Amino acid sequence: MSSTKTSSWLVLAIASGACAAFNGVFAKLTTTELTASWSSAVSQTFHLSPSNKVVEFGIRGLFFALNLLFNAIMWGLFTRALTLASSTVRVSVINTSANFMITAILGLLIFSESLPGLWWIGASMLVAGSVIIGRRDEGTE
Repeated sequence: MSSTKTSSWLVLAIASGACAAFNGVFAKLTTTELTASWSSAVSQTFHLSPSNKVVEFGIRGLFFALNLLFNAIMWGLFTRALTLASSTVRVSVINTSANFMITAILGLLIFSESLPGLWWIGASMLVAGSVIIGRRDEGTE
């Protein structure tokens, strides 16, 4: 397999995982209390009441639309990566790994969520298990 084709599916798989992570962030922002505080700040910026429901619903609607958009982009990138790669398992492993790590970082940056060491151990075991399964599947081809 050429290195250009290899790097193409790899970039697409990582981008797909990143889009999945952002999809989750936007889904959470559609319903979380953090969005209410952000909409209050936006309302005050425009000299409106801090509890303006139109602004809050508009921002929540925007986050919901972004959730749908990033979900669609994620599936498009993932499907394209599958068509370019020699192994669907490799694409899935890279996609899942990117999604896990980027989700953890975004959770920390946006929601101030900290993940305990046990989460990192569990995530590492899931990724390692996926890699082992991927290598086993490649060996049978």
